[in-house]
Amino acid sequence: MTIQITTRKSTLTDSFKERINKKLRKLDRFFPEEATANVVVSTEKERETVEITIKYRNMIFRSQKTASEMIDALEAVVDSLVKQIVKNKTKLGKRLRDNAFDAALYQDEEIEFQQPEEDFKVVKNKRFSMKPMDVQEAILQMNMLQHAFFMFKDSATGQVGVVYRRSGGDYGLIEPEME
Repeated sequence: MTIQITTRKSTLTDSFKERINKKLRKLDRFFPEEATANVVVSTEKERETVEITIKYRNMIFRSQKTASEMIDALEAVVDSLVKQIVKNKTKLGKRLRDNAFDAALYQDEEIEFQQPEEDFKVVKNKRFSMKPMDVQEAILQMNMLQHAFFMFKDSATGQVGVVYRRSGGDYGLIEPEME
């Protein structure tokens, strides 16, 4: 796995970079070498945030944790990623490494294997017409509906997009990228 480390308002020691590499090597059993891991470490008001995004093929695994110490945030974010992968192991089994979930690999780690989950349950199916609009109008519609996201057809590109409210109060836009 290729690891890229980025810092924002923070300086990392070589020992912490080594610790990041060591922790992410725990995830090598799930991913082949083509996978990439982007690690962003930032500091804001005496709070340390570690965000890890792993991309492999069309799958993206992401976790972000904030703590008073960088080491604690790193431990929490790696544990969160492992739990995500293990929780969805039956659905991911064919996409990850063949022997990724062999019990022998985990004998000295405290990973709890859960029973296979049922398929995801869709409880509501909703259809609506999408008239072409710009991003600003889509945000306005989202706010009027008091939703956290809104799907629309972009009048400029003709593509379907999604606007959403971010945790800081700003807005985000998701646009499709054709391969």
